Amino acid sequence: MKKQFGLLALLCTTTGAFAQTAPKNVIYMIGDGMGPAFTTAYRYYKDDPTTKEIENTVFDTMLKGMAHTYPDDHTYVTDSAAGATALSSGHKSYNGAIAVDTAKKPVKTMLEIAKEQGMTTALVATSQINHATPASFAAHNESRRNYDDIANDYIDNKVAGKLPVDLMLGGGTQYFIRDDRNLVDEFKQAGYQYGDDFKNLGQITQVPAIGLYAPKGLPFALDENPTRLKQLTAKAFDLLDGQNDKGFFVMIEGSQIDWCGHANDIACAMAEMDDFAKSIETAKAYVDNNPDTILVITADHSTGGLTIGAHGQYKWETDIIKGVKATAGTLTNLLMESDNLKTVWQANTSIEFTAENEIKLKQAKAMGEKTLNLAVKSIINDLSFTGWTTGGHTASDVQVFAYGKNSDDFVGSQNNTDIAKKLIGYIEK
Repeated sequence: MKKQFGLLALLCTTTGAFAQTAPKNVIYMIGDGMGPAFTTAYRYYKDDPTTKEIENTVFDTMLKGMAHTYPDDHTYVTDSAAGATALSSGHKSYNGAIAVDTAKKPVKTMLEIAKEQGMTTALVATSQINHATPASFAAHNESRRNYDDIANDYIDNKVAGKLPVDLMLGGGTQYFIRDDRNLVDEFKQAGYQYGDDFKNLGQITQVPAIGLYAPKGLPFALDENPTRLKQLTAKAFDLLDGQNDKGFFVMIEGSQIDWCGHANDIACAMAEMDDFAKSIETAKAYVDNNPDTILVITADHSTGGLTIGAHGQYKWETDIIKGVKATAGTLTNLLMESDNLKTVWQANTSIEFTAENEIKLKQAKAMGEKTLNLAVKSIINDLSFTGWTTGGHTASDVQVFAYGKNSDDFVGSQNNTDIAKKLIGYIEK
C-alpha cells in the first residue's frame, strides 16, 4: 500500500511539474488606452441587431481578470510610458519614463531578458516603433519625448553584444532616417532586411528585419486600411514561426485606440478596436496551432473617459457610429477644403444633413479648423449618445485577457507589474 501511495505521489508531483512548465513562445498584446468601456463598446458595436442575443467578441472569450495601472506616485493616472515600463519590466516608474526607474536608472525588460535567453524578439505597432509602448521594451530614456535617442537605442542598446530587437514592424521613418544618423543603413549593415512599402509586405522574407511604413504612426484604420495591424501581426507570425528552437517573444500594440480616445472620436476608436480584435484572433489561431505558447492581452490605461450612453438617455446608437466613414480629423479637413459641406458630409456619414447641422458646421468652419473639428465630433457623439469626460487618460483598472499555456495564471485582480513578473518568469524558465 505504501509503495502504491509513493508511486501515486510521484505521478502527481510529476504531472504538476509538467503542467507548470513555461511556455516556449510569449505573445504580449497591448491595446493602448483600451479601458473596459472600449471592449464593452466594441461588443455592442459588433452586435448583430437581427438576433436577440448580443454576441460575444474575442475579448469575452479570454477574460481572466483586472490590472491596476497607477504610476509610482500618488497621481493615480498613468501615461503610456510609465504604464509600458511597468508592463515590460515589472517596475513602477514616473510618467514619461522609458524603462527607467524613478532614479532614471535603466530597468531590465522582458524583451532584453528574452534576448539574453537566446529567444527571437519582435515589436509590432501601428504607432512609430519608437513610441512610448514599444520603446519601453527595447530602449531606456528619461523621457518618452526623446524620439531620436530612443530610436538610436534600437542600435546602441546591445544585449549580450547583439541588437535588442530582431523584428520591428510599424511606423517611424523620420526618426530612423535622419540628417544626423541613418539608422536604417546601420540595420542593413547588421544584416537586417528593410521594407517601407506596406503594399509589399512580402519584400521582408527573413529575420532580422525592420519595416517602417509611415513617417510617424500609420494612417488610422478608419481612414485608409482597416486591417493593417492584423496584416502586420500575420506577417510577424509567418516570420517568427519555427525561426528559433528557443522560441520567441513578441509585443504587438494596438497603438491608436489611445489616439482616438484622446480625440474623443468614437468611430475612430471602434475601427481601431476592430483591427486590434482581428489581430488577437490571428494570435489566438497561432496559439491553437502552437499550444506551447502563451497569449496575454491587456491595456496600459484607459483614455478619454468613454461612456456608453450620455445626456441621461438610456441608449447607445451604434448605427450612427457605423455610418461614419472617416476620422473626425479627416472629415474636418475635407469640410475645410470644400465649398459644398452637404456633399462631403453625406459622402462620409449616414447622418442627415439637417438645417440645424448645416448651421452648426458653417458657423464652426468660419471660426477655424479646431472649432469645426469639435463641431463634427459633437454631432456624432450627441446623436450616438457617446460620452467622454476627458481628452487625457483615466485611472480605471484595465482588463487582462489570456489564452494558451498557463493562461489561468492571470486570473483575478493584480498589479500591472504582476503581469510582467509572470511573463518574465516564463522567459527565464
